[in-house]
Amino acid sequence: MLDPTSERDLFDQENMEEISQLASLEMSGDVVANTNSSTVVLEKPSYPDSVYVTAANIFQGIRIQRSPDKVIINYGSEPLQPSSSRSEDESFQRLSYELAFSTLKYQDILESILIDSYIFSSTTIASQLNSLIIVMLYDFQDRKFQPRILSENEETIPEVQEVENLLNGFKTKLAAALARCRIKHDALSIYHILPETVRKQEQRASTLPLYAWINTSKISLEEVYNNLRRKGYSKVKSITSVNEKVYAVDQHCFNVLIFPAHLKTDLLNIDLIKDYKLIFQDKSRSLAVHSVKALINIDDDVLMVNTGSWYTVAHMSILTSGHTSKIFVCGIQQEEKDFNARKLFTRMGCQNIEILHETFLSIESKDHRLQNVKVILLLPRCSSLGVSNPVEFILNEHEDKSLLQDLSQGGLPKDKLETLVQQQFEQLTHAMKFTKVQAIVYCTCSVSKEENEDVVEKALEYQSSGVKMQPYRLSPPVLPLCTLKEIELSMDRFFRLEPSDMNNGCFLSILTRERDPSETVSVKDVLARAAAKGLLEGVEVGKTLKRDKKRKKSKALPSRAPHHGDPLRDHLAVDGNDTSNVQMKISELLHRESKISTSTKMSAPAKTVSQAGTSSQVRKPSKPLSTPLVRNFSRPVERPTNFVRARPEGKVIPLKPIEIVLPPVIFPLSSQGPRVQMPATHFYYRFIGSKVGVPRYLTSSTSRRKEKVKESTTSSHVRHPRPWL
Repeated sequence: MLDPTSERDLFDQENMEEISQLASLEMSGDVVANTNSSTVVLEKPSYPDSVYVTAANIFQGIRIQRSPDKVIINYGSEPLQPSSSRSEDESFQRLSYELAFSTLKYQDILESILIDSYIFSSTTIASQLNSLIIVMLYDFQDRKFQPRILSENEETIPEVQEVENLLNGFKTKLAAALARCRIKHDALSIYHILPETVRKQEQRASTLPLYAWINTSKISLEEVYNNLRRKGYSKVKSITSVNEKVYAVDQHCFNVLIFPAHLKTDLLNIDLIKDYKLIFQDKSRSLAVHSVKALINIDDDVLMVNTGSWYTVAHMSILTSGHTSKIFVCGIQQEEKDFNARKLFTRMGCQNIEILHETFLSIESKDHRLQNVKVILLLPRCSSLGVSNPVEFILNEHEDKSLLQDLSQGGLPKDKLETLVQQQFEQLTHAMKFTKVQAIVYCTCSVSKEENEDVVEKALEYQSSGVKMQPYRLSPPVLPLCTLKEIELSMDRFFRLEPSDMNNGCFLSILTRERDPSETVSVKDVLARAAAKGLLEGVEVGKTLKRDKKRKKSKALPSRAPHHGDPLRDHLAVDGNDTSNVQMKISELLHRESKISTSTKMSAPAKTVSQAGTSSQVRKPSKPLSTPLVRNFSRPVERPTNFVRARPEGKVIPLKPIEIVLPPVIFPLSSQGPRVQMPATHFYYRFIGSKVGVPRYLTSSTSRRKEKVKESTTSSHVRHPRPWL
């Protein structure tokens, strides 16, 4: 009977021809042309030596650790000395992390190939080079065991050259071990040995388009479109032709453009990217800042938590550049990061950002710096399970790089997921303690229910009923829902994007405080607000006088011209020379406030028809009514020409106007710009009282119970788009 070693050598000799054929079949996918009966193969770009060394050190830190009794390969503890010339370059770091992450996904398979090929037992090599061996082996088999091609001026590293010569010497045995591994798993390639979740993730990553938002503080939307057109890019409605130079405008965010993935190299070389006029970033971050933008007024401040990339903070600042809002960002504790962040914000034209060096949980809810913060944007650290390209996302958003180890296997273990969920819950409940805040935007890139719906619902239940603050409630999305699928996914008031070939996964929830029914705007508040805006220059706001009796008397009298007991004038101390100017300012102020109060009254639910007409006869009111909901017919009314007899005096027909506000019309196929809304049209219905006791000539022409009269003009009421703020 043959020993295992002899049997393995016999297998190698008998199947070497088959292995060579399998390798040639794998390479056939790279054939792109035939010239003079010779096959031309596109060589895969080769990594420089410095990328191998950096990737080996990264792999050493994120590799899957095994128990001592199950250790297959000893990787040592000393890292390799990286090249200092390019180690800080962003593109260099990205290449190194992508190579290390790819090696991590195939760690079990690559270790089996190395053991099966007897490479360690046949040579003496330092254990600290084992990380470099496995990283270079992944790239070697990915190149179909073809030699690496380097440029003449490329820097070489001795350790890399040593490992490369070793792998080339064991090329045949490594190919045979790979073939046996594929036969064992009945797989066409080692890619098919990966878990299904990881395979789907790789498929989406290969086709995922690029998202970039326009920095409108440096360039307008039209200027970007014209610039791209001059460079040969065509604007389309959707990205379907991936082989052409096209782009589309995102349907959810008007300043976000979408490009096919293959155009990234070309786009990185244009001035729009180099000058920070066009910024690449995942769409989920743009959805978050646009949701905040829809919730704030022009003078509301925003607090951003766990922002990750500075680009998210800059995007929020750009969207509020025309406001007096301030953007607070917390958690920057290192001076170097603080300096780099401020430098980037200056280059991008951001001017309203204030950096807080404390962590979010250490900030008191009554911090005097945050008294004008009305919205908190919470971007908690999450599992990133909805991201197709974890390396790209984690590097861009400065997420925890240790997540790569779990994401390479398709998901996080239960204990790590529970730790993340607890952190998310603590941050969300702490955000609810800020008394001045009126809304919280909670956004993750995970598709895990434990990190999304469960955290939000648990936090809403956790609200303390003893605190004298209005509780939070779940509000519907403020972003447009462009497809039926988005509408279905948002039926429970959560905004979701499932991972697909067009976008990463995203979860977004909006929590708003319930409006206090007893909340009223006093004259003192109106004057203080007007004084803050500079509308009452030369006017001093005096102390509040006791005028309860005067108010009661003024309510009993019909509404006429302002009298000397008006409470507004009791607050003002005016010089004689400025009386006329002050009167004009007060009139303008009262006119604005009356519009707001009128719209509030009109939007209140009116009584039903049955309540208005419970009596069998319309009664005459004892006093003149000043409310606009009832028309007073005490003055003579013109008699219609077809009436024979005069209308009896004293008969009052109350009219009850009802305001019907149609919902805004959103055009989902709009390619750019903010959402278009049609003006609300108002319909008024006149309700006629009972026929009992009413003359027949009056009922003959008014036999209908109600008459619809449509106004030809649109509503002029000033309406706040977000009544909860």
